[in-house]
Amino acid sequence: MSIKPKKYNFFQRFGRAFKFNITKLLRSPGGARKVSLGFALGLGLEMLVLSTGSLIYILFVPIVRLAKGSLPASIIGNVIGKLTLLPVILLPFAKTLGKLIFPMKVHLGRGHKSSFSFQKLIHGDFHSLVSVLHGGFHTLIGMTIFGVILGTCSYFIVYHFYEKEKAKRLKKRRNKHELPLKSVKQNYI
Repeated sequence: MSIKPKKYNFFQRFGRAFKFNITKLLRSPGGARKVSLGFALGLGLEMLVLSTGSLIYILFVPIVRLAKGSLPASIIGNVIGKLTLLPVILLPFAKTLGKLIFPMKVHLGRGHKSSFSFQKLIHGDFHSLVSVLHGGFHTLIGMTIFGVILGTCSYFIVYHFYEKEKAKRLKKRRNKHELPLKSVKQNYI
């Protein structure tokens, strides 16, 4: 007899993946400050993925290492940012915010209108990269601001929940070790 695995619909899978990543985050080693900083950096850098054409991933590990954050926690923050679809939702607001902060229009010179190609980039032609960045310059400014705000907020939230979960685990451990001692004392009294 073979047991068929239970099938989950999209929303159940989404909820399970979200809960699994939160559980991994709260059990990450390294202390509350390091884990919170890593998560905040991962979530903040996820906001820049669309506006930089995924080029932020080149700097992802060095930024986390230089800030002395937890790399696993930053990856979890990045995954949670993807699962919540925040970068896609905030994109139109980021462009508006970027235009408010930097109201000038960004113009490229003639001949710089070209499609992005990794082959050109490898051969040293950075015009296509410049056109990608200037095409979404206002979006990049807005998403950077959203990344800083969300990263800062998530730092304090994760720090609080990490400390709360740590205290809960310690209490559970104490209660587990206390129970046999009480039963031993009762037997001898």
